[in-house]
Amino acid sequence: MREPLPECLVVGEGPSTLVFLHGLGGDNSNWKPQITEFAKDYRCVAWTLPGYGASPPMEALTWPNLSDMLAQVLDDVGVHRATIIGLSMGGYIAQQFAADHAERVEFLVLAATSSRFGRGSATFAEKFLAARLKPLDDGETPAGLAVRVVPSLLSPDASPETIENCVASMSRISTDAYREALRCLVTWDFTDYLSEIDAPTLCLAGADDATAPVAALQALADGLPDGRLEIIDDCNHLMNLDRPAQFNQLIRNFLNQR
Repeated sequence: MREPLPECLVVGEGPSTLVFLHGLGGDNSNWKPQITEFAKDYRCVAWTLPGYGASPPMEALTWPNLSDMLAQVLDDVGVHRATIIGLSMGGYIAQQFAADHAERVEFLVLAATSSRFGRGSATFAEKFLAARLKPLDDGETPAGLAVRVVPSLLSPDASPETIENCVASMSRISTDAYREALRCLVTWDFTDYLSEIDAPTLCLAGADDATAPVAALQALADGLPDGRLEIIDDCNHLMNLDRPAQFNQLIRNFLNQR
């Protein structure tokens, strides 16, 4: 039996479709600056990750399952082929989808992400997971963590509205869903499969991003058959909200030049 589909926002009537995939602590509300900009001439689709907010959980949160779920979402909204835009963990899903369902990807944008979690270090992954799970084991919730985590992923001049948006999206995640996403996150390693991605790809790095540093995005672009890198100056991890004007313009330039 098919699993229930995640919550999905669909805006715009354009002939081409942009699909937006948020990161670990986000939801589809994080894409407001992009939907406002691109819905004028594109159809915009943004899901909320299965298990997050109002989206039903999946039986097993794995990268192939998430990729197949995204294909079902596109079927449900009547889209065969689209540009996939993935941020951070959403970039992992975007890569998996672009390899599994190549015929459905026109262009690919990979923002603040990488081809492998923790640059392939099993020790780093173990320490990261233990550190992120401990507060949850001690009774904290994603809502409580959000107040501390969100500012570290944005530039010091981030607006109060931007911080509020990110804190609110993380606060809507249940503790169980956040645990499952963390356990899935640390399993990501796609470096050996980048050659399976045929779509022209724009990789976007924030110059000040310590979570997905420029070097990781450069390695990603270098490993793709048709990848290019652009760097946004004075920009942290949640780049679509941190520097939305620059983020949007780079995507528009990329799409217009292809």
